[in-house]
Amino acid sequence: MSSHPFKLGPSRLNLSSASRSRTLAAPVAEVWRVIEDPYQMPRWWPGIERMEGVQDDRFTQVFKSRRRRTVRADFRVLTSQPPGGEDAGGHRSWTQDVVGTPFERVLSESVTEIAVEPEPDGGTRVTLVQRQKLRGYSKTGAWAMRSATRKRLDRALEGLARAVG
Repeated sequence: MSSHPFKLGPSRLNLSSASRSRTLAAPVAEVWRVIEDPYQMPRWWPGIERMEGVQDDRFTQVFKSRRRRTVRADFRVLTSQPPGGEDAGGHRSWTQDVVGTPFERVLSESVTEIAVEPEPDGGTRVTLVQRQKLRGYSKTGAWAMRSATRKRLDRALEGLARAVG
């Protein structure tokens, strides 16, 4: 990518963010079909068991906690720009609704972005970025959150590679 998907200015330096990229051996259009369809997320995003409440601009991920409790996380789609033409990439981003949820104790913001770009060999360069603004005492664990986020993004890219096969 020619520029970082998120513009991290001085007011954003306190964010915990992680970025991972991988080239997949599938054309951009095929990768995009999987990325843009929230019902496909359980196939490639780590830990998701199913999707609920899918609409054009929102979706709910359902997963199990470490204690095997069902947890729902609601998200709003911020942007969804499909790739255009042979040399133009696309991107999709969403934010987690944290206000009024158990996630609010540790997060005040969580945004995920996926960018896809065609590669000269016909493959697709996929970049995942996750930005999380931590709340209260959880700010002290930003380095641990960043490490865990990197691992989750790596697993998501591995899952996406399997999904487009």
